[in-house]
This record gives sequence, C-alpha cells and structure tokens, in this order.
Amino acid sequence: MHPHPAPPPAHSRTRPHPRARSARRAVASALLGVLALLAACLSAVAGAGPAAAAGLTQVTSFGSNPGNLAMYEYAPAGLPAGAPVVVALHGCGQSASDYFANSGWQKYADLWGFALVLPQTGSANNSLSCFSWFDPAKDTRGKGEAASVVSMVSHAVTQYGSDSGRVYVTGLSAGGGMTADLLADYPDVFAGGSVDSGLPAQCATSQTAASGCQYGSLNLTPAQWGDKVRASNPGWTGPWPRVAIWQGSSDYTVYPVNATELRDQWTDVWGIGQTASSTQSLPGGTTLATYNDSSGRPAVELYTISGMGHGLAVDPGSGTEQCGASGAYYLDTICSSYYTARFWGLDGSDPGGGTGTLPAPAGLTVTGTTDTTASLSWSAVSGAASYDVYRGGTKVGSATGTTYTDSGLTAGTAYSWTVAAVDSAGAAGSRSAAVTATTTGSGPGGGSGQCFTASNYSQVAAGRAHQSGGYAYANGSNQNMGLWNVFVTHTLRETGDNYYVIADSGCTA
Repeated sequence: MHPHPAPPPAHSRTRPHPRARSARRAVASALLGVLALLAACLSAVAGAGPAAAAGLTQVTSFGSNPGNLAMYEYAPAGLPAGAPVVVALHGCGQSASDYFANSGWQKYADLWGFALVLPQTGSANNSLSCFSWFDPAKDTRGKGEAASVVSMVSHAVTQYGSDSGRVYVTGLSAGGGMTADLLADYPDVFAGGSVDSGLPAQCATSQTAASGCQYGSLNLTPAQWGDKVRASNPGWTGPWPRVAIWQGSSDYTVYPVNATELRDQWTDVWGIGQTASSTQSLPGGTTLATYNDSSGRPAVELYTISGMGHGLAVDPGSGTEQCGASGAYYLDTICSSYYTARFWGLDGSDPGGGTGTLPAPAGLTVTGTTDTTASLSWSAVSGAASYDVYRGGTKVGSATGTTYTDSGLTAGTAYSWTVAAVDSAGAAGSRSAAVTATTTGSGPGGGSGQCFTASNYSQVAAGRAHQSGGYAYANGSNQNMGLWNVFVTHTLRETGDNYYVIADSGCTA
C-alpha cells in the first residue's frame, strides 16, 4: 500500500481515466524518495527502534523465514496455557512497535488474556516497508512472507502453550491485504481475521496491478472473488475463518469498493449470500452490517465508518470499549480492536457474539440441577434492562433479574451456558464466560458410560459426532464442540445408544 496523497474520490466503481492513472503514477514516483526520507525521520523521532514499546520483545529465531521478516511478541504476565494468539500486521512505513503502541491490541491482551505476534517487514523487502500482498512469491501458501508469519504462529503456540484452534490475524492497509491472503492460504491455521482498510485476497498478482485494486473495482462476481480464496488452498472445504472488514467511507488510498469486494468474497466462501442479516449503528459514525452463517452466528461483519479516511480506527480513552492512540493512520473514531476482539470471542463470549456496548456479566454460576433443569445466577450489570441466556451458543430465554432456570433438559447430560446483558434499545453486549454442569440421573438408553478423548475431526470420523457449517456436534445431545478440525479436542461420554455428551471434566478416558 502506498501511503501517498490520493486522487480525488471516484463517484463510481469504474477505474480512473488512463491519463489520470498516468498522472498519479508520476506523482507517486516523485514522492517515493520523500516518503522514504519521512519514514526514516519518523523512526529517528521514535528514538528506540522497533522494540521501543514496553513489553514488546524480538524473537530472533522462530523457524523457517523465507519472507525475511522480523518477529516481535507480547504476552501478559501469567498467561495461562490454552490462550488465543492474535497476529497483527502493520501498514506501510510503520513498524511492529508503532502498531503495538497505537492499535490498542495490548490493552485487550492484558484484559482478556491472549498472546500477540507482530511481524515486521522492512525496506529490504519493499521500498516503503509494505507487506507484499500483491506478489505470489511472497503471499501464497508455503512461500515468502506468508510462510514466515505461519512459522511465527507455530513458535508462539509452542512457546505459550496456546490454543492452536484460536489463532487470529489482523492488519492495516498492506497488512490488511496480507491478512486476507493469509486467511485464504491458511484457513487451517487462522480461525478468524480482520481486514482494516485493506483489500480482497489475491486481488493483484503484481505491483503494477496493485493500483487497480486500490483505486478501482475489478468488476468480479462474488463467485469469482470466492474462487480466489478457494484456489489459494485447493481441496480445503472448511471450516472458514470468520472475517471482520473495516473501511472508511472517505478512504482515497484504498477505495471503499474494496470493502464491498471483501464482503462479496467471504460471504461467497461461506455460502451465505450478500444480503445483510442485520444492521446496527455503532459509535464514531459506524454502521455494522452482519452476515450470519447457516446456524445464525455472524460469519462476516462489515464496519463502515462515515467520513473516515485511510487508517486504523481507534478511540483513545479509559473505557473498556476505548483503545489506542491517534496519529498518522490511527484515526480517532471507534476502537476497531475492541469490536474485532469481541467478534472473535476473545472476551470469553461465544465468537460472533452481540455488539452492544454493555460488558459481559461476571460470576455466572450453576446454583443447582435436577434431571431436567439447571438454575443459574450472575452479577448485575449497570445499565442492563434484561439478560439473554444461551445454552450451547443458542439463546434459550431471557430474564429481567440475575437468575434463570433452564428447563426441558435431558437427564445425565452436560450443558454449557453463557449470559449477555441487554440494554434498553435491545442490543445484547458481550457474553459471559461459559459455565458447564451435568443434569442428574442417567442419559437416554442406559449407555455404557465409556469416554473417548480425541480431536473434533477424529470424533466425527469415529461416528461419535457430526459436523455442520464447519462445527462439530456430539451425536444425540447435539452439543456444540467448536470448530471441526484436528486442533480442538474434547472428551465425549456415551450415555445412551449413539448418545454422547461433552465430559471434559470428571470423565477418565
């Protein structure tokens, strides 16, 4: 991505006139040296090099590095095993330290407990220190910068004992373009992504063609955009990453049409069409359009920020929903990192949970069970008009107080619940951390009680579970086991004839 002054806004999806493109290229060429000098000056002002931000450390040996990238990482003190990992890719002319200090991701790593990996490119790779989202030798599976990023992920997962099924990637501008490429190349590595002022996966295959993506439309159908993702990892049929798209309506470096094309691309990959399931107004003049998967959970979210130019949306402040520091390419509108993290479920809620502003209720507890009921209680949330109760990710009821009894359950069966506070406008906030309990009595059919511990993929292959929409579900109880892959592991107990319940605690395989 070239962070130079942009041409006047286009009023259609057509490409600029050839003479206009020629003039723009001339201007860009003339400014190239100035931008390189400016970047050097900014680095000198920062004064401490790429690892200046407190707590950010460089990893000098992380495995194969065909893309010639530097790796920086951060983890809050006492990070438990099984925590997620977020990869954050800076924009052109930026550094890992700059992105770490301004994007707000450190705040949520500390608050919600996950590790950060910040790859850094440099002028040896690209004259403007941009990630090479347009170069097939660098942005495709197993090659160049893309392969280097995945090496960093493997190193971090091993180092921190992280959950390899909860690895996410986000990036700004050229970093956003590389994010889309990584999601297409490695859907087996990344459970979700966020493309901030970026471009569709595999939009360009040369630096010359890159400007056609930045400033205009390639006029491809959603299926053609989806084919670019499917061709990036032939044979992969899902599950696909959940994708957030952030775009300013007045961005003249990466035109807003790119957000539309990203939406077309990833909704097609998910097979869910391009009509929003819902829309919502958020702070900072932001409109959120949500596209749900077949189970009713958000798969793609498009955040459009009215009047915002090219950059990462931040909202400096001390509130939970506020983050970051404003500056060049860090624009004071709304904290994109907060909403992205909640979309992925990093706050302890179900991925793709609510987008209201109320925090997650604390202290969710199962206070008692019978063979058909479970009683729940939780702490009150200031500003809540009511609370939504979810069993296994599906809403089963609501309450005006802080207690609820879930009924109609099956005896001898394990269930999990979360709760979200709902404001006076009806918007549900973050979901609480899940709590699990098993009803009393025996399961249907008088099963053997035998336990089986295996990956979700193996449980499905063995006939103890089934998959739908990229998720695994226990046979009989239909409990959601999470992503259908080899990275998520559960213990299932057979409580009846082909009837299995999740029994991760209190069941020896």
